[in-house]
Amino acid sequence: MRSWWREMTGLVLPAACGGCGSPRTELCEECAAALDAEPRRARPAPEPAGFPVVHAVAPYENAVRAMLLAHKERGALGLAGVLGGALAAAVRAGAGHAGDGGPLLLVPVPSARRATARRGHDPVRRIAAAAAAELRRGGTRARVLTALRQRRAVADQAGLGARDRQANLAGALVVADGARRLLDGGRVVLVDDLLTTGSTLAEAARAVRAAGHVGGSTADGLRAVVVAASPSAFEINRN
Repeated sequence: MRSWWREMTGLVLPAACGGCGSPRTELCEECAAALDAEPRRARPAPEPAGFPVVHAVAPYENAVRAMLLAHKERGALGLAGVLGGALAAAVRAGAGHAGDGGPLLLVPVPSARRATARRGHDPVRRIAAAAAAELRRGGTRARVLTALRQRRAVADQAGLGARDRQANLAGALVVADGARRLLDGGRVVLVDDLLTTGSTLAEAARAVRAAGHVGGSTADGLRAVVVAASPSAFEINRN
């Protein structure tokens, strides 16, 4: 019911830009341009063990931060398209284009059930679906595979430092039994909306590797994409 209500209110209530709050538009041109950037490698410091290769589109600040929060926490579901488009660009940068191997399997990092219930939707899964659709329009075989699930409860990550986040998430994710064989049918790309300490993506990568997937044909292991990363996480001179 709550998800339905969010969908309806997004259609009938007056729109305001998800980036700057300008009236009568869901996203203004200036804020949209913040996501029209060349995806870059991003790496936190310190880097968690097993951290995958990650590409991000923009720093988590200003309009980009506002857009992600509006989509995730305030039900601005119309932003899923532009956020998914940004993810698709990151996927192309990190995993290649059509013809580079098997189909791309976009594996979203799961949200806690209580967070999904509170928000009325799963934001990462939603933008992953938009990214897969954008990739298919460009001729790349891609689909969302909801392979990961939480096998134990975790604490709210807000306010936790890098070490506490790693301890909080250690062993929390697992590949669902029915998804194990599907992982070997394509190139896995882990998907999240935001990179901060890297603990979440490191745990997701551990779970996928524990299920027997070692990164397909890529020599440097699993790939991952996010819309935004902490400004300090962007690599400048290391590639």
